[in-house]
Amino acid sequence: MKTIREIKEELQAASGTEREKLLELYREDTRSGVVGLVKKYDREKELLEKEKQRIEDMKVYENTYSHVGWICGIDEAGRGPLAGPVVAGAVILPEDSKILWLNDSKQLSAKKREELYDVIMEEAISVGVGYASPARIDEINILQATYEAMREAISKLAVKPQILLNDAVTIPKIEIPQVPIIKGDAKSVSIAAASIIAKVTRDRLMAEYDKIIPEYGFASHKGYGSKSHIEAIRQYGPSPIHRATFIKNFL
Repeated sequence: MKTIREIKEELQAASGTEREKLLELYREDTRSGVVGLVKKYDREKELLEKEKQRIEDMKVYENTYSHVGWICGIDEAGRGPLAGPVVAGAVILPEDSKILWLNDSKQLSAKKREELYDVIMEEAISVGVGYASPARIDEINILQATYEAMREAISKLAVKPQILLNDAVTIPKIEIPQVPIIKGDAKSVSIAAASIIAKVTRDRLMAEYDKIIPEYGFASHKGYGSKSHIEAIRQYGPSPIHRATFIKNFL
């Protein structure tokens, strides 16, 4: 008879139908350690099935417009911070995309966002990223700057989409049909993917800024108005990447 440790290692090494066969085999084992292992993998399978169903539910808009052609999700990151650019993501996923755990980027851990970023970049039909600088935000306001970043992201796609699924907004000066969806990053896999691309891109950029001007703590708060960030602005004054129109009340 195999030891519990050996069974644990065997289950860890197996996957798919092989693991299913082993689990059926070990269901007859009454040792508490083995019973616990079987329950653990049963729970994991149940959670995985729930996640697959959640993702299928998030394809409702993609399924609705599948007859149109390439579907592109659009979202942004960084409308609210006191510093740094606003970044937009545009993502076209394969029609048969099986990427799990996609969601509003704010609902995901930094580690999970990074993992999904790599998966999206590898599996997407095309990805575009657009930026609007702090100076541009001050010049034309954050909403118009966000639209500019979104238009740039769309222009960088290698494949032209036939329809855009946008998180809440309708982008001016775009001829492609658009579908604005309130809280779209939690309702559409395409928008969720765009949300993750925009968020990770911006967070990485803010971490690089932190290396150049570390006194503001950009790596930790990413430019948002945390207490420590506001105190740093008051102590050191604005940096070249601060949005003058956003920080005037703190100076």
